[in-house]
Amino acid sequence: MSADVTDMRREFADRQALIAYLREQFPEAAAIDDHVPEQVGGRRAAEAALGKLDPQRYAKTRNALSGAVSRLSAYLRYGVLSLAEVRDAALGKVSRRQDAEKYVNELGWRDYWQRLYAEIGDGIWQDREAYKTGFHADQYADDLPEDIAAGTTGLVCIDAFSRELRETGYLHNHARMWMAAYVVHWRRVKWQAGARWFLTHLLDGDPASNNLSWQWVASTFSHKPYFFNRANLERYTDGVYCRDCPLRGECDFEGSYELIEAEIFPNKPPEDQRRANNGSDKRKRREHRGSDHE
Repeated sequence: MSADVTDMRREFADRQALIAYLREQFPEAAAIDDHVPEQVGGRRAAEAALGKLDPQRYAKTRNALSGAVSRLSAYLRYGVLSLAEVRDAALGKVSRRQDAEKYVNELGWRDYWQRLYAEIGDGIWQDREAYKTGFHADQYADDLPEDIAAGTTGLVCIDAFSRELRETGYLHNHARMWMAAYVVHWRRVKWQAGARWFLTHLLDGDPASNNLSWQWVASTFSHKPYFFNRANLERYTDGVYCRDCPLRGECDFEGSYELIEAEIFPNKPPEDQRRANNGSDKRKRREHRGSDHE
């Protein structure tokens, strides 16, 4: 930084002048990621977004990439909106409290992550539990592969998510789950590498929600790993990534949950495999908790 925070300018002729000034003041950050998200900050923009919140549609469509998510996570991340304020707004938009239950429940997960963060601090960067994948932590790579970071894996969905993350500073929560599962379980990379990558680019990047959600996917903060198959991805993306993918029919995500589990977790004890297989239908419907609370 070339100037003390207390000396930084507060008034600008327009948004482009602000962007130019920030690039000048933070050249190292700009060198890492020079993309500027379209989402506008500030209280006025936050209130406008809050006014568009539809808790009932959110509950019905939240898992789909085209669903009615609120995009309030960045405003919550920086305290422009409070959890209580958003909760009250959600409740005020429905005639029955249960119609806002799903949305309010997600706010509760954000609050939980924050309270846990306050308790364990930097412990959010440490495995809370052992991996439940049949692999030890030292069998995972320390660094994120370049093809994932650059969006050149050849998997249309993964590469699209990588570009969206870097260019917009945002990913739908379901896309975050799929990306995290791919990084940890298919490429066998430590979740910490993926968590750092997300925090580098996410506009709403919150260490608590981000890291503990990565741990949830990895199984170091859950009773089993989260993973997916192509049918799951197609269902919630309307097939937009798969229909033109040159790897369709041969990609890493083809097959049943049982088949994929056997391929990516070959060292899991048989009893763990049976227990997981018994819950495979639930996994298909399971929703990740707490990574972007929208």
